[in-house]
Amino acid sequence: KVERAFIIIYPFTPESSAAPTEETDSRPLPPGWSSYITPEGLRYYVNSSSKETTWRRPSSSAEAPQRPLARQNSSPYDKTLTLLASTFSFLPAALQQLCFSWVITRHLSVSSRFLLQINCVTFPLPGEGPEQQLLKPDEWSYCDYFWTDRKDPQGTTLVTGFEVLLQKQLKGKQLQKEMAEFIHERIKIEEEYAKNLSKLSLSPLAAQEEGTLGEAWTQLKKSLHDEAEVHLKFSNKLHTEVEKPLLTFRGDNFKKDLKKYDHHIADLRKQLASRYASVEKARKALADRQKDLEVKTQQLEIKLSNKTEEDIKKARRKSTQAGDDLMRCVDLYNQTQSKWFEEMVTTSMELEKLEVERIEWIQQHLRQYTTLRHETDMFNQSMVEPVDQLLQNVDPAKDRELWVKENKTGDVRPVDMDI
Repeated sequence: KVERAFIIIYPFTPESSAAPTEETDSRPLPPGWSSYITPEGLRYYVNSSSKETTWRRPSSSAEAPQRPLARQNSSPYDKTLTLLASTFSFLPAALQQLCFSWVITRHLSVSSRFLLQINCVTFPLPGEGPEQQLLKPDEWSYCDYFWTDRKDPQGTTLVTGFEVLLQKQLKGKQLQKEMAEFIHERIKIEEEYAKNLSKLSLSPLAAQEEGTLGEAWTQLKKSLHDEAEVHLKFSNKLHTEVEKPLLTFRGDNFKKDLKKYDHHIADLRKQLASRYASVEKARKALADRQKDLEVKTQQLEIKLSNKTEEDIKKARRKSTQAGDDLMRCVDLYNQTQSKWFEEMVTTSMELEKLEVERIEWIQQHLRQYTTLRHETDMFNQSMVEPVDQLLQNVDPAKDRELWVKENKTGDVRPVDMDI
């Protein structure tokens, strides 16, 4: 089964001295030369051996150089047309037209066979074409892994790769807020703990203890008061050096900036979808023109008439215009996709940079938390050391001496009665 789609034949723009449509010279052409008619009805000549093309009728004289075809804003298919003209020169005119249609159609569609459109974005088919290299190998960069869309966790709607990156940023912002809330709860615990320690240090319990033990007990109670002060300072530093930075890092403007990124990329995707729709519309229009051209070509085979030939010329011109429109639409689509690609790379790398900054910021301030906690433990240890030293120096004998001296009632012992 022969696959058919559409034909694109681009016209040449001859110079002012181009040959007229009608062949006025009845002499045969030199060997290797053939004549053809453009869709506009202009005659040109092709040398099948040298691939030379010219608007002027080839001269039999070897000394007479031929003027090559000239064209401004040359179409990319000019050379293809010239080559096809020489390739199919041995066929009847009507059959040549059909061959042109099929070959150029195959030329246009061959690349699309290895491409896949997903939501108006063009991707290579798996395993087809040259292997793509990562933009930032071995870095697991955002700019390499978020080009296609995927379904949301519920599996109901598609989410673009860029939306996944934005959700990562918003989730990071929320987690950062939750960390600040966690530190706030830690601060409340410290404040309550300091308050209770300070209150306990004022307790009158065992205040009458004396001697070295009483001294150690008094120091222990005092250390509670000092420890309360340390924990209160710890809670204040947690607020100023950990909680507050976590809360204020990238404030309300951060979400506004993310929305700008989102709207910018979303607008480019909308433009891309619009360009893709234009390509499909132009492709359909070209297919319709091709079908019309084929019908008129078949009519020419059945009945030769000036009217049929004129209809074919009109059909060729319309096919040419449709082909130009399609190429223009494809070019605009590719430009828009290139712009979207560039902005995706730039913006995704910016989001990657923001995420690295967020993680490093949190790391820095959580390390400050551990530093403050370690300092608090060291202060507490320094306050406990005097208590520990006094407890080691507790001397029951000395305490007994001191207590006896203070509370003795007399050191004269009773004696036996004398008769």
